[in-house]
Amino acid sequence: DGKGKRRNPLHDFKKTGELMLIKVNKTLEVKSKLLNTTEQCAKRCSRNKGLSFTCKAFAYDRVTKRCHWLSFNSLTNGVRKKQDHAFDLYEKKDYVRNCIIGKGADYKGTISVTKSGIQCQAWNSMIPHEH
Repeated sequence: DGKGKRRNPLHDFKKTGELMLIKVNKTLEVKSKLLNTTEQCAKRCSRNKGLSFTCKAFAYDRVTKRCHWLSFNSLTNGVRKKQDHAFDLYEKKDYVRNCIIGKGADYKGTISVTKSGIQCQAWNSMIPHEH
């Protein structure tokens, strides 16, 4: 049935409690705003609404009810993890998933070797195979 029911935007995110990401690389972007719920944060991140970057994760400060949208996630170079009891980290599953579903057309993870350990061909290369 499902009529009148809206899909919970948090289903697209992997939650890690009591964790915040700290950017070491200063070019990585963050935007924050007061929002009452993690669902509102997730919805905005999924739509990239009001953001000048692709949102890959957000951290929600339960104490101040502040959402911090991140242009990076825990797998990004130049980022370190920090235990913080006030925060919950939500990372878009598409960016932290290490499996390929279907033909992999929507894959955004970090795997760059085949099952047998061979380095993957770069997308901008036609060698050794044409696309």
